[in-house]
Amino acid sequence: MSKGHWSVTGTFLARRADWQTFTKVCEADSAAQAQEWALSEIGGCHHVKRNVIRIASVSEVSA
Repeated sequence: MSKGHWSVTGTFLARRADWQTFTKVCEADSAAQAQEWALSEIGGCHHVKRNVIRIASVSEVSA
């Protein structure tokens, strides 16, 4: 099975107590893997816990 390109969009609670939007594009086997990658990426880069990250949509995009 070949990997597809996925776009993950949502919001997360930033340090200044405001919600910041994000869009991440990654290469993954499924929507679930793309969502997991985005949660990991946002959590690691912005030092926020997963319970303050809200995924709005996960969609496959063309390469």
